[in-house]
Amino acid sequence: MSEAAYDAVVFDNDGVLVERTRREVLRGAIRETYDEFGVSPTDEEVEALLGVTRESIAELAAAYDLDAADFWYRRDANASRAQCESIENGGKPLYEDIAALDDLAPDLGVVSNNQHRTIEFILDHYDLHPYFETHYGREPTLEGIDRKKPNDYYLERALTDLDTRNALYVGDSGVDVLAAREAGVDCAFIRRSHRAEYELPAAPTYEIRSLKDLPVICRGDYEAFQPDAGSAT
Repeated sequence: MSEAAYDAVVFDNDGVLVERTRREVLRGAIRETYDEFGVSPTDEEVEALLGVTRESIAELAAAYDLDAADFWYRRDANASRAQCESIENGGKPLYEDIAALDDLAPDLGVVSNNQHRTIEFILDHYDLHPYFETHYGREPTLEGIDRKKPNDYYLERALTDLDTRNALYVGDSGVDVLAAREAGVDCAFIRRSHRAEYELPAAPTYEIRSLKDLPVICRGDYEAFQPDAGSAT
């Protein structure tokens, strides 16, 4: 691997660039959605709309005779609005090491499982648009659920926009590592405090503690950030 090894660096958003959304913010938006459809949900039915799948949406829609696509659209719209309000109120700040973006020479992008409209708001609110050549969150459709990481659908779109396969993807979860593998690009897993004991399903190319490590890696000094061979943590 040579110096300035990557043409592009693509970032996950939540837990990487900005702090994660508090669960109570999302739960409130989910309860609001159920209320719009005249449903009084159980706690389990609220949780089912956090780590959502097509199957869980279909089951809930069938149980209450709802249109699944409409129900999901409203859930996503409410979740995005609640997050944007939280951001405006200081509830989802940037990480301090975001300043490392100034020291990165490659083109930059964002690919997130969060809603595209939420990513747009974050880039606008924190004036981050100048840093990024491209950005993708998921659309508020049932198809958007299928395209979430570990699916590499949005990552592939970003790589096409950036016109390179020589990219590094930076994430804080197992789905980020798996999406990078699916796309055939290297991955840097950032082990922030909320991931202190987190176990990965596969080994990333690098494990870092701060975004400040990325300029070092992009200059070719990457050996210290490589996990032990065969390790998945």
